[in-house]
Amino acid sequence: MKTRILSACIMLPLLALVFLGGKVLLVACFVIGLMGVGEFYRGFEALGVKPCRWIGYLSALALAGVGLFHGSYPDRVMEYQLYFVWFFAVVLASLLYLFSIEKRQPADAAATITGAFYVVFFSYHVVLVDQSAAPVLVWLIFLSAFGTDIMAYFTGVAIGKHKLCPKISPKKTIEGSIGGILGSVILCGLFGWFFAEEYFVHCLVVGGLGGVISQLGDLTASIFKRKMGIKDYGNLIPGHGGILDRFDSVLFTAPMVYYYIVFVLGFGAGYPV
Repeated sequence: MKTRILSACIMLPLLALVFLGGKVLLVACFVIGLMGVGEFYRGFEALGVKPCRWIGYLSALALAGVGLFHGSYPDRVMEYQLYFVWFFAVVLASLLYLFSIEKRQPADAAATITGAFYVVFFSYHVVLVDQSAAPVLVWLIFLSAFGTDIMAYFTGVAIGKHKLCPKISPKKTIEGSIGGILGSVILCGLFGWFFAEEYFVHCLVVGGLGGVISQLGDLTASIFKRKMGIKDYGNLIPGHGGILDRFDSVLFTAPMVYYYIVFVLGFGAGYPV
């Protein structure tokens, strides 16, 4: 427990990147996506699957390039279309990777595509929220993800008795899950009350949704690790593992917050704004 708490404290200064936002946050997300997709592919390699690391790395670079010039395009439609070009390019490159037919298997292409979308594209939604008409809500991504994780952990340790998903994550409990959701609602609500009063009710809603979604993200990462036969994605962060072990819930909460802004708040009408 002490190691986890110490590691969490060490990571607190990283929130300064969220405060700075803009290109600083974009670069940070690019680095996390780059490291994360590398960890993800390494997990598949433990199974004998051979995803193409270069496609994953170049997909992160290309996506960051699109975001870097946000606001410089003639119109929003063009930026929107560039994301579709990115989707097409990732899938096409991954399928062309199979042309070395004697060395590659369909699983290699599937793993390559999964890494690019699951790690790189999902994490990039942090940038999309920061570039939206409500950039202040980018904080909800991390308050919800990390708040749920922390509160679920301590609630589970204190009163957890009933297993949540024993075959996926044996230590997680129903009590811890509920505590995590409540913690997310409280943290996001406090943020809305003090820093985003006009979005207060929405902060509560996002906190509740994020409390559920972030745990699904955590459990999804656990499923991958179990199938890959690894305990952690890496050992970069003492007590937490690799980048993906710390940001697995963010991969789910970031898209949720962005699409909430687009479809519920009505900012963007479906386009990156």
